[in-house]
Amino acid sequence: MLKKLFNLILILALTSNAALAGGGWPQKKGKGYFKLSQFVIISDQYYSPAGDILDIATASVFNTSFYGEYGLTDRLTAVAYIPFFARATLNEQISGRDGRQIAPGDEVNSFGDTDLSLKYGLIVDKPIVVSAMLTLGLPLGNEAGGDTQILQTGDGEFNQMLTIEASRGLKKGRAWISALVAFNNRSNNFSDELRLGLEVGHKLGERWIVNAKLLSVNSLSNGSDLETPTNGIFSNNIEYLAFTPEVAYQLDDKFGISAAIGTALDGRRVLASPSYSLGIFMNL
Repeated sequence: MLKKLFNLILILALTSNAALAGGGWPQKKGKGYFKLSQFVIISDQYYSPAGDILDIATASVFNTSFYGEYGLTDRLTAVAYIPFFARATLNEQISGRDGRQIAPGDEVNSFGDTDLSLKYGLIVDKPIVVSAMLTLGLPLGNEAGGDTQILQTGDGEFNQMLTIEASRGLKKGRAWISALVAFNNRSNNFSDELRLGLEVGHKLGERWIVNAKLLSVNSLSNGSDLETPTNGIFSNNIEYLAFTPEVAYQLDDKFGISAAIGTALDGRRVLASPSYSLGIFMNL
């Protein structure tokens, strides 16, 4: 049960930075966007398979990551999400009746699962732009860490995701709206996923940028049964609707800082606590 919960935290951590980061616009050749982020989620509750909120032992994940987009051509953009330091912890469990330790605390520090993508502009230089992106999810994290071997910074499966994104600029480029649909093919008998996303954003003055994102992850339930603990399959058949507002401040023409809060408005097999992230970014 605990091992499953840590994979649920991990998936929220990985998707929070990548969802709708560039919209339907590919980077121009030689241009780019790069971001260094710190992500944290600490939770003692999660959504059960039936959608009920249950109490759990307090668990946490801290991810320090790099996200980057770089234009190889005016239509083709290379994208990478690399959590180069991932830390997962589990608080000790104490009996409320007699104060006796039920289970010790545990921790693991390692590299995290990494996403590498190529985005291609199908429709560019139009009021509505459309791009297609192929993402390869590399299982570089630790799927059995800590003294208990139940803490994880990766799920051990290789996935391939195809995403179609469409965006439209508004108010002479000071606002925008983006939408995505994605199919995530997962290996190791994990269920495939359908993802739907929406983002709206607006520039306030010359320095401030605000945006809000919705991401819906839906399992196709065509893999192994999550509730069978002996099959070695974890983080399977999860579903959630995540809402993430973000605010950014442009320090100058190149550098800026950002902060975001993400939460699952509804879910199945996901944590029921908010996540927080801080980042510094650079426009090339």
